[in-house]
Amino acid sequence: MQSSRRKTIKNIGLGAAALASMPTLASVAEPSKDKKPMLKGNIKQSVCRWCYSDIAFEELCKAAKEIGLQSIELAGPEEWPILKKYGLYCAMPWGAGLGITKGFNDPAYHEELIKSYSEHIPKVAAAGYDKLICFSGNRNGLSDEQGIANCVEGLKKLMPICEKYQVTLVMELLNSKVDHADYQCDKTAWGVALCKKLGSDYFKLLYDIYHMQIMEGDVIRTLKENIKYIAHFHTGGNPGRHEIDETQELYYPAIMKAILETGYKGYVGQEFIPTKKNKLESLKEGVLICDV
Repeated sequence: MQSSRRKTIKNIGLGAAALASMPTLASVAEPSKDKKPMLKGNIKQSVCRWCYSDIAFEELCKAAKEIGLQSIELAGPEEWPILKKYGLYCAMPWGAGLGITKGFNDPAYHEELIKSYSEHIPKVAAAGYDKLICFSGNRNGLSDEQGIANCVEGLKKLMPICEKYQVTLVMELLNSKVDHADYQCDKTAWGVALCKKLGSDYFKLLYDIYHMQIMEGDVIRTLKENIKYIAHFHTGGNPGRHEIDETQELYYPAIMKAILETGYKGYVGQEFIPTKKNKLESLKEGVLICDV
């Protein structure tokens, strides 16, 4: 399934017991068809476009509004006007870079990456957005220390542009065990070390809960201790990156409450791959689970 996401990025250039006490999903996920779900809204929620790539974008926009979502993310410039048409935000834009495997940890790509991001950052700002996703790239034999040093060398050239346009570059934490073999930014500690070395408020991390559950677990403690370096969150059920319900091992209501306790005001992006025939019903259920 992950190959779908990798292909998309490349093409644009680049537990059950705890849930027993909850109402069944069927009972909480069936609001009137004529009314929007009544969400508490304490967590600002988004959905990742690529997980619903077989649904026409405007149909996804309409469904997102009906569910009560505020954003569709991992969308590029060609989709931003459609988001605005439906009153939706893009909490995590993309469109710059060379994809997941070719990132800032390799100086051979710096010239091309800097050009790509330098051209895209103003577009992000002009559209009214304030973040842009980026990636470390694969290790290819690099030590953790050298990978950080190389990333600093490349990223520091973009920080003045980010500051000028008030756009934060956000590097995603991905697992290298199951989905993204050899990816370097695969541990929170590595990403935090990079943030500290770079020393800019315009560079932070995308903490993907699914990926970090695979790599290190201890999700709540880790996110609380490192929240100052986290600009965005993604969801996903483990194992399999499917629905975030009682079929998987993470208990998302507790995770969402922990995020709120940190004072975090940003977005949480739903990035699970639905397995049910009605994919939008799965999305609705995920939104309600996270609406703490």
